[in-house]
Amino acid sequence: MNIVIVESPAKAKTINKYLGSDYRVLASYGHVRDLPSKNGSVLPDNDFEMHWDVDPKSAKRLNEIAQAVKGADKLILATDPDREGEAISWHVLQVLERKKLLGKIPVERVVFNAVTKDAIRDAMQNPRAIDEPLVNAYLARRALDYLVGFTLSPVLWRKLPGARSAGRVQSVALRLVCERELEIEKFVAQEYWSITASLATAKNETLAARLVSADGQKLGKFDVPDEETASALKAALEGGRYTVGNIESKSQKRNPAAPFTTSTLQQEASRKLGFSPRQTMQVAQRLYEGVDLGGMTEGLITYMRTDGVQIVPEAVSQVRALVSGLYGSRYVPSSPRQYSTKAKNAQEAHEAIRPTDFSKAPDEVSRYLQPDALKLYKLIWQRTLASQAASAEIERTTVDIDVAGSDGKPYGVRATGSVIRFDGFLKIYEEGVDDAVGEDGSLPALSQGESLDPRAVEAKQHFTEPPPRYSEATLIKKMEELGIGRPSTYAATLNVLREREYVRIDKKRLFPEDKGRLVTAFLESFFQRYVEYDFTADLEEKLDLISAGTLEWKDVLREFWRDFIGAVNDIGDLRIAQVLDALNDLLGPHIFPDTGDGNPRACPSCKDGQLSLKVGKFGAFVGCSNYPDCRYTRQLARRARKAAFADGKVLGLDPETGFEVSIRTGRFGPYIQLGEAEGSEKPKRASIPKGTDPDAIDLERALSLLSLPREVGIHPESGKPITAGYGRFGPYVQCDGKYASLSTPEEVFEVGANRAITLLAEKAAKGAQRGASVIKELGEHPEAGGKVQVLNGRYGPYVKHEKVNATIPGDRAPEDITLDDAVALIAARAAKGPAKKKAAKKAPAKKKAAKKTAAKKGTAKKPTRKSAPSKEAADEAAS
Repeated sequence: MNIVIVESPAKAKTINKYLGSDYRVLASYGHVRDLPSKNGSVLPDNDFEMHWDVDPKSAKRLNEIAQAVKGADKLILATDPDREGEAISWHVLQVLERKKLLGKIPVERVVFNAVTKDAIRDAMQNPRAIDEPLVNAYLARRALDYLVGFTLSPVLWRKLPGARSAGRVQSVALRLVCERELEIEKFVAQEYWSITASLATAKNETLAARLVSADGQKLGKFDVPDEETASALKAALEGGRYTVGNIESKSQKRNPAAPFTTSTLQQEASRKLGFSPRQTMQVAQRLYEGVDLGGMTEGLITYMRTDGVQIVPEAVSQVRALVSGLYGSRYVPSSPRQYSTKAKNAQEAHEAIRPTDFSKAPDEVSRYLQPDALKLYKLIWQRTLASQAASAEIERTTVDIDVAGSDGKPYGVRATGSVIRFDGFLKIYEEGVDDAVGEDGSLPALSQGESLDPRAVEAKQHFTEPPPRYSEATLIKKMEELGIGRPSTYAATLNVLREREYVRIDKKRLFPEDKGRLVTAFLESFFQRYVEYDFTADLEEKLDLISAGTLEWKDVLREFWRDFIGAVNDIGDLRIAQVLDALNDLLGPHIFPDTGDGNPRACPSCKDGQLSLKVGKFGAFVGCSNYPDCRYTRQLARRARKAAFADGKVLGLDPETGFEVSIRTGRFGPYIQLGEAEGSEKPKRASIPKGTDPDAIDLERALSLLSLPREVGIHPESGKPITAGYGRFGPYVQCDGKYASLSTPEEVFEVGANRAITLLAEKAAKGAQRGASVIKELGEHPEAGGKVQVLNGRYGPYVKHEKVNATIPGDRAPEDITLDDAVALIAARAAKGPAKKKAAKKAPAKKKAAKKTAAKKGTAKKPTRKSAPSKEAADEAAS
């Protein structure tokens, strides 16, 4: 029996069908080992020795693999064809070798770019050994990320209370967002005017022309600065005589974009489909690993983590033949198109993202795909076909029109237009909405010397606009241009920024939160080199050189660590007051905006104090220098997000009822409301799940929340409906009064009947057990010893160390809690002392005596009513 190891159960299921009975395919479920979230996992003083840990779930998978390998004929490692895939294979091999299970069993490494029968069989016939340089590049990257995070984050906690974490790539991405916001805040709008004339030909055909010159002088964008100048020019043109002058037509060719890389797929899916990068990668993963096409499971696209833009010659031939068959030979260029990436430090070892079989058109497989999968597959299919199609031919015409003004001066206006003479690849696919052609429209047929009739002249005021905030797509594009991060890291990096509450998304734009701006300002002030774009990109380039085998990975770590730990040690004695002074200067325009009424840092309360940054238990705020005599405080930015919903933010109309859907703020925070109260009848409302930014909720999302609870199916045993919804303790499924928790809020909308039945059965199997369930083992307490755990108790998730239980804040996912997070929560809880129970109120002495008398007469004595235990005390009791 040959044992094949892949990382995904879906991939294992697909490959099993291709290989036959001589093979058994097992999934590792991703990485089987990782660096524990505690100090000492990487030891720079011991030649960067790394200590790996196996969590309980991975241990179970590894035991299954170990049992299967015993007596096997061959072990085949078939994880993904990239750095992470190579690392997973290496980890599995390391574990098996340490258990001494391999003996003389041959080990092979195979890679394939598509989960199809031909690709799998071809890979099996061309095995290789583990790529050691690729593994070394993974080790270097993992060590660097660990050392930066676990060295820099504690500095942040000590010097900047309220900060959560820093990271090698995330901090640079955050800097991009914060710098753009600072540009916007510093931006001063400049006024300018444009003059446009509406003209008509003798045949009554109209065209628009804009003023480009006055009195023989060319006009620049800002040469009409005010209304007075604009009015004078308008008056001169209104009584002028218009004669067609020079006419120039140029034919231009527009070429198609290259096939998708990870980055361009995320950008285009965001622009055209409204997908987040994370959603795009999840859907692409399903398309890659395999889709059931009516009894045959097959991967529909090639590997989706790549920055290569080339596709293999045989696929190019298939595309060209398909384009010719669908649209005609004119739509195929004379020779195949060749592409090269423009991204900095790109690795082109893999193909671009493309369909595995071009005969499977989107319409052919639509009945087998979920709506989001079909949309993404269609995008990939069309983009790949268009990449090998003929260029579009566009004719652009410019007409200069001479004007004899009513003031006797010469003026010039210009009309432009464009016409698509041959659509070429545009018949198949057009990239992005920003690149639309033909937006000027076509011009009527004109001849030189022809007179035109002025119908109207318009003077329009404009103001320059600040640069736009980044969307997730444009931030990824910028990171790729700078060489920051890698295709597999973009979605995860943006997700971390949101989870840490460093940024928020509003109307698809990224806004830095105050917390994120403070972290960026701190790093720029005291660790400037490590958030520089060139430094981060150069480090990425060194990692690529390691994977190519031309650099020694530990040499890179030594060079980095020597300077980095020196910078950390240099600020060890830095006082918080010095940190705040630096941040006051750097964030001045944001924290103390100049409103034009004097000193922006003057205290509005006591008048003679100076406002400055302060830090407290819950993070930074603005306070007066005359404290404690003056107790004036405010938030960093003069923005109260809750107030935005106080009177209701209308999202749109419900298509079924016609009622307004709005976000309101109540006693317990923001919620969704449908319509208004009518008499005693209350309107339908829906809670907003914890951790969800109300600003990011649109009409579609609001309607989905109002539709809950959702019926999932009918339970086969009880015959009663199973529903999914949100409750007091989070997302759940329930049937006949029995509940089971769901792992994520999104699962409320995705969970199917089979999954729901399994969860309810597992919950029922636990019976009346009241003990808390373990979510995550975090390891030993770094100071006191003893294990630290993340548990789920009766009142929600919490962390535990010995007899101390600390509640996890509602905005934190328990799965994301690290050992350092847990230690901080436990220390804060321990500092409060043991949970106090409220004593029952004592009755006055006379009433006490009366109760005794009543008791003697046979009246039952009422038990003393106890107060409800605190959340921590309840969890401690439950555990």
